[in-house]
Order: sequence, then structure tokens, then C-alpha cells
Amino acid sequence: MRQLATKPLTADAFAPYGAVLEIPSAAGKAVLPPALANLREHAQPDLSVSCVEQIQALPLAVTFMERHEFSSQTFMPLDPCSYLVIVAPPDARGGPDGARAEAFIVHGGQSITYHPDTWHYSLTLLEGPARFAVWMWKAHDAGDEEFVDIPAFEVVAS
Repeated sequence: MRQLATKPLTADAFAPYGAVLEIPSAAGKAVLPPALANLREHAQPDLSVSCVEQIQALPLAVTFMERHEFSSQTFMPLDPCSYLVIVAPPDARGGPDGARAEAFIVHGGQSITYHPDTWHYSLTLLEGPARFAVWMWKAHDAGDEEFVDIPAFEVVAS
């Protein structure tokens, strides 16, 4: 099984897939780059809070990916935690290209926003439990999310 090593999350490395928001280290505010996107007129904003209790240890076998074709999706931790973000560019048919996937370790002061149509793995908590604010656009139809099976690969610590 192919192994994929994790790397630290940086705005530049994540740019093909979305945006990174860093909590300021001093008084002030950080503004998310223009990343919140909705590609359907009839979709409505959807803000939820999720509590994630299941912690995953590495190595982690990845056998599926998901996307939100018409909406960005933002994960903002409300508790200090580390989590894993696994993304893949599209293959020639538009599905996820697991052979070119990337895995990032996200630490406490970082939030991420996936661009619309970005293939990614489910939120994977490395320590916790933790709560997350999740923002996206939903039309409450099949276009909100898509899951596909992929040839398995294993994410390992770098």
C-alpha cells in the first residue's frame, strides 16, 4: 500500500486546495482571504458546530474521499487540537487522484477552508476531543456532497 507522509500546514502549500486562517499571536484580527464561495444561487449558508470525539492514530488507511462541488467548506476549531487534512487534486475523469494526495497536520491556531470541488478526506482528529465550527453553503440536494471510494493509501507521520 502506498504511504503518504504528513507535512505541516502552510498557506502556500495548501493554496491549491483552499485557504488557511491563522489566529493572531497578538491583539488584532486575522481576515480569511476571499475563500468563502458558493456556486449555486439557491444554496443557503449553513453554520454548524460539531463535537468530534474519535481520535485517529497514524498510520491511517484512506479508502474514500469526499467533495462539495459547489461550496467552500470551513473548519474552525473551537478547542485547541491537532487534526489531519488530506486532499487530492482531480484525476483526468474529475475524481480524486489519490496518487497525488497530500496530508497536512493542522495545529491549534489554524483553521482551513476548502475551495469548492476540492477532494478531501473526512475531518480526522489527532488529539481531542474537540469542537469545530463548520461553515458551508447547502441546497439540501445531491450537489451538497459526494463520496467516492479510492484505491487505498496509508498516511504516516513524517
